[in-house]
Amino acid sequence: MKYMLMMHAPKGDGDWQISSWTPEAFKAHIAHMKTLNQQLIKNGELVGAEGLAPPGDAKLIRVAPNGAPVTDGPFAEAKEFLAGYWIVQVDSAERAYQIAALASSAPGPDGKPLVIPIEVRQVMDLPPDIM
Repeated sequence: MKYMLMMHAPKGDGDWQISSWTPEAFKAHIAHMKTLNQQLIKNGELVGAEGLAPPGDAKLIRVAPNGAPVTDGPFAEAKEFLAGYWIVQVDSAERAYQIAALASSAPGPDGKPLVIPIEVRQVMDLPPDIM
């Protein structure tokens, strides 16, 4: 089964609060994420993972009646914003939850786990007769 694990961060002022962390705290956070990704690669579970630019750089797009894109934003109204994601191929939802908990435990500016919310959703497959 394939799952998307989405890391949510507090909305704040529309910028990544991580940009105000000390270099040491930032390096520890990134090292945690790199270690997690290396473990997932070793286990054959990682399909893809990316961090995202801050929401201040995002645009919410809808189509106008004439087919042209209409810009809104910078992002959808929410208490949090999507900071990054993993797509994993695992045998069970429970394994996806374990991985999400590991991602959630990334250290923050004081070295303590951030307890970042990680949304876990199964990636749906098209029925074979649709392909």
